[in-house]
Amino acid sequence: MIATHYGEFAGLLTALFWTVSALAFERATIRVGTFSVNLIRLVIGFIFLCILAYFNRGLIFPFDADFHTWFWLFLSGIVGFVMGDLFLFASYPIITSRISMLVMTLAPPMAALLGWLILDETMGMLSLLGMLLVLAGISITIWSKPDGDKKLKLNFPIKGLFYAFLGTVGQAAGLVLSKLGMKNYNPFAATQIRIIAGTIGFLAMIAVLNRWKNLGNALKDKKAMTSISIGSFFGPFLGVSFSLIAIQHTSTGIAATLMSIVPVLIILPAIFIYKQKVTVKELIGAVLSVCGVALFFI
Repeated sequence: MIATHYGEFAGLLTALFWTVSALAFERATIRVGTFSVNLIRLVIGFIFLCILAYFNRGLIFPFDADFHTWFWLFLSGIVGFVMGDLFLFASYPIITSRISMLVMTLAPPMAALLGWLILDETMGMLSLLGMLLVLAGISITIWSKPDGDKKLKLNFPIKGLFYAFLGTVGQAAGLVLSKLGMKNYNPFAATQIRIIAGTIGFLAMIAVLNRWKNLGNALKDKKAMTSISIGSFFGPFLGVSFSLIAIQHTSTGIAATLMSIVPVLIILPAIFIYKQKVTVKELIGAVLSVCGVALFFI
């Protein structure tokens, strides 16, 4: 079963890892800002990957990748990490990571559309139905209806929602570019290339905007660094790497849909960590999402 659906299981693990990293990075971003968190977490994630690469491949750096692989993965890193995560992280303090993850559910149809246009990928009817159920479940879980109002509304600042949307575009495009460049190349080494691109991009932005002082303050903030370290291990290291494993072994649309169940997974931390009450509507949404995920395994 696992061998048959290797990519799908990798996608589910990615969602779990990103749930942890989203909560950690939200805390860190509120304390020290978007640019510092993005750069530091990429550097920490890269160190983790270098250690893994040494024991797993005997190579600390991805010097064995050809020009085609470097070009597309580097571009993927710029689009996915710099553009995508910059705006995604900027949305956290405005609308919280939970609502940001709702907007990120737009990534699967975007990725599927780009996969169809660029990679000539197809999806079966059950997979399409599964995608619809997952998206419906996530929407039901997160969207709310104010008392006395018959229409569903998102009562959050447009700025935060727009930032999250731009982050969604970056993630979807980054996934497709990754698959275009990675092919059969090692997913963890591919992540190294993407992180190198992202690190260069954020260093350039910090230099242009003269945010060095903010970066220094972030490095001295112990609570922020703890959150960034946790988020880095589960985000740039495990999360991003397993997302590449997922798109390497299944279609981009299916992989992106499975990764998008993060808003449902956040329900458990909301109950046990933040002591929040979960409504019947949210439970129904979670069940719909699980049913949608199950369709990918038939």
